[in-house]
Amino acid sequence: MKVAIITANTDVYKGREENASGEAIKMIVEEAGLETIFMRPLPLDREVLSAVMQRIADNHLADLILTTGGSGCGPNDCTPEATMDIVERPVLGIPEAMRAHTMKLTKRSMLNRSAAGIRGDVLIVNLPGKAQAVKESLRYLLPEIVHAVQVIKQED
Repeated sequence: MKVAIITANTDVYKGREENASGEAIKMIVEEAGLETIFMRPLPLDREVLSAVMQRIADNHLADLILTTGGSGCGPNDCTPEATMDIVERPVLGIPEAMRAHTMKLTKRSMLNRSAAGIRGDVLIVNLPGKAQAVKESLRYLLPEIVHAVQVIKQED
């Protein structure tokens, strides 16, 4: 299974911060035997994020797109909107499950606005922006996400 990782963070994009959350995603997916085929920080820009995700999905470059960052309540956070601009079928249960799971660890999880959905035969999932939150969320979600991709691709 091919995975694209997008870090939606202008400071990481400009090289002012380390891509800790993107690296956390890469570590977890590769430990699970998945292949990272794309990993890039992008600015918090709704049109840029949508365009890149759409290009990856429509050109069948990845089976799964995982984003990190830009899903909070900050004035520039726009990853859920960028995601929903291009998905054809929302998958509401993924972010609901993520928030329910992480609420056991911190009440601040309720501030996460992550979205998930399907474009063509590609699943797109928004993850939190902090590396520790990414690890906790993705380890919990990954088995079901892998299953979802297999169902979408009619492999299961």
